[in-house]
Amino acid sequence: MKNKSGRVNSMKLKKAIAASLAISLLFAFTGCGNSSDSAATENTKQETASATNAGDTSAPNEKLDDLYQQENQIFADHKNVWDKVFGFMSKNPDDAASNENYADFLANTIESNKASFSEEEFDTLNKDIETIRGIEEEIARLEKEIAASDSSGSTFSGSADSTGVFHDFKGKDLDGNDVDDSLFAQNKVTVVNFWFSGCKPCVEELSKLNELNDKLKEMGGEVVGINTDTLDDNQDGIKEAKEILKAKGASYKNLTFDSDSTVGKYAGDIMAFPTTVLVDKDGNIVGDPFMGGIDDPSNYEQLMKQIQSVLDQK
Repeated sequence: MKNKSGRVNSMKLKKAIAASLAISLLFAFTGCGNSSDSAATENTKQETASATNAGDTSAPNEKLDDLYQQENQIFADHKNVWDKVFGFMSKNPDDAASNENYADFLANTIESNKASFSEEEFDTLNKDIETIRGIEEEIARLEKEIAASDSSGSTFSGSADSTGVFHDFKGKDLDGNDVDDSLFAQNKVTVVNFWFSGCKPCVEELSKLNELNDKLKEMGGEVVGINTDTLDDNQDGIKEAKEILKAKGASYKNLTFDSDSTVGKYAGDIMAFPTTVLVDKDGNIVGDPFMGGIDDPSNYEQLMKQIQSVLDQK
């Protein structure tokens, strides 16, 4: 339950609670991850729109972990009644695509099903909601602070000698079909997006990535997703990822592979999600990794400039 730095992985803790509640899609927007058993998710996955600088933002990151654990504790303290709330959520998985404020989402779910709760349960939930609302406001503030500390997006935990990580690539798509490095050879440029199921910014950009894939197809390129919860053929992670992709209308190819492979180790070193890289026909990563969701117009414009610069070199 600890990451490489020895710090408790709050996303793993939240996922453990989620498993006990038999709810998985909830975490597409709660800010918690599916750790699975893969090495790629042993890292603390910062759900910020840009990379985090370990030297400058260690204190804010630790505060984020603490806040996530505070939310966990609220759900654990009143588990029986929150089980009921999460049960109502699981009946409407398409709601996972909502960008609604998390506290508001919980409150609306409870209000919509008010008749199912006793007066005491309803009072408990509303008190918990107000606490969660304060926690979410602090999380949002810290995420902005972390993003601002490294607005250049220049910090990345991957190896400096990692440009060829897709050489001799072998893996599968989420339907179990074999995929190899010929995928890259047939494209002028391949946009590879690293994400995980509990990352809010990751999930929010999936529909935009699907639009980008359609556009790139006309330009001789392609978008490929890598959900780090699916590595090592993790069937639970694959099922959850496929449900989220479907809910967001994202049909582009997503891949799974062994976490001890070259690209698996590269993915395991990523500390900020989402992260996107451009890969050329030879399987080389071109340029610097791009951090942040492309559903933000400025981020999308920046990524398109990087893509065009690769195409112009052909």
